[in-house]
Amino acid sequence: MRAEIVSVGTELLLGQIVNTNAQFLSRGLAELGIDVYYQTVVGDNMDRLLKTIELARGRADLLVFTGGLGPTMDDLTRDAVAAYLRRGMEEHEPTMRKLEEMFAGRGAALIESNRKQALLVEGATPLRNNTGLAIGNALSADGTHYLLLPGPPREMKPMFENDASAWLRELLGQADTLHSVMMRFAGIGESALEDLLIDLVREQSDPTIAPYAKEGEVAVRVSTKAPNAEEAQRKMESTLVEIRRRTDRFLYAEEDIPIETEVMRLLLRQRRTLALAESCTGGMVAEMVTTVPGSADAFLGGVVSYTNAVKRDLLGVPEGLLEGEGAPGAVSEETAAAMAEGARRFADSDFGVSVTGVAGPASSEGKPVGLVYLGLAERGKPTRTEKLQLSGDREGIRLRASKRALYRLWLALTGRE
Repeated sequence: MRAEIVSVGTELLLGQIVNTNAQFLSRGLAELGIDVYYQTVVGDNMDRLLKTIELARGRADLLVFTGGLGPTMDDLTRDAVAAYLRRGMEEHEPTMRKLEEMFAGRGAALIESNRKQALLVEGATPLRNNTGLAIGNALSADGTHYLLLPGPPREMKPMFENDASAWLRELLGQADTLHSVMMRFAGIGESALEDLLIDLVREQSDPTIAPYAKEGEVAVRVSTKAPNAEEAQRKMESTLVEIRRRTDRFLYAEEDIPIETEVMRLLLRQRRTLALAESCTGGMVAEMVTTVPGSADAFLGGVVSYTNAVKRDLLGVPEGLLEGEGAPGAVSEETAAAMAEGARRFADSDFGVSVTGVAGPASSEGKPVGLVYLGLAERGKPTRTEKLQLSGDREGIRLRASKRALYRLWLALTGRE
């Protein structure tokens, strides 16, 4: 089945709100095995809506509308579909009672325009709205299927996940659904990863392999259509095994999670602890790890050592490394090592990780923008460092440096160093 998502609302065209509904629906439809070939945005205009329906109907079996089901004059989706199909409207009594009770509870009369939210296109199946007022519609006519969903995401998402998805599954019968494994990689760029997998990508048919670039990380989605998860796993297994074999040093998870989540899971599982010393990243690594639930049991604390004085006084970095003739300076391999050791020492942690560098926009100490040094101190082992030359703007450099620091820690935790 081919689908087209039609997002209705002039506010979308004006850029006043972001169209997150289309992203959510594309993912949900794909999981049901429905191919989304087109996404359309149209304003609150009857003539343009009717033309959009005519165009979409010529290239899709399923038209999924979001928006335009509210009480105001510019909420036209229901009216447009009814007019296009030459059908009337019928009242959904449970929704009307809900409206009447709500207004009565406020001590106010039901505004006539609000009654629109209880209307169904004639012959449509009602889709319950448990978080709002406007009833959804599902109907089929002349070989085309129509889903009318509200625009607010807090109303649209539960409606789709419950009644709309159930209606679609019944419509699809025993059709295969899409099953995917998301493989997440760090420490390697998109082009380098593609080079490792290029023959698999070129020769793919079923399962399919799709790479996705993320800031500081890369993802690959392996997908197939099958009647159940067991059959899907059987179809994908040889491809997954081959990808794992080629990318063992970079593949950190086979689920859609960031590397900080996997790093914290490993620390918690191994009952080990972490302390941080950050300069150019300004606490970004600490922010990443503390977004992970339970991180307090493994992350002991950190120091944002932006100045040489803080590096010296709190982390114990020797003055001779930071300043004076012949000193390597704050942005150096030696300082990165001393910062990592200082962080591990003050927290008495198993690991100390440091980042020091030049994020820009200008050079520092005569060193170029993007030069970054990482330090990794581990209890009972020699301290390791890494030099990076990163490109991009200030925020991009900070983010990539933070992700690389977490990747180095992941290597240590998994014994891949």
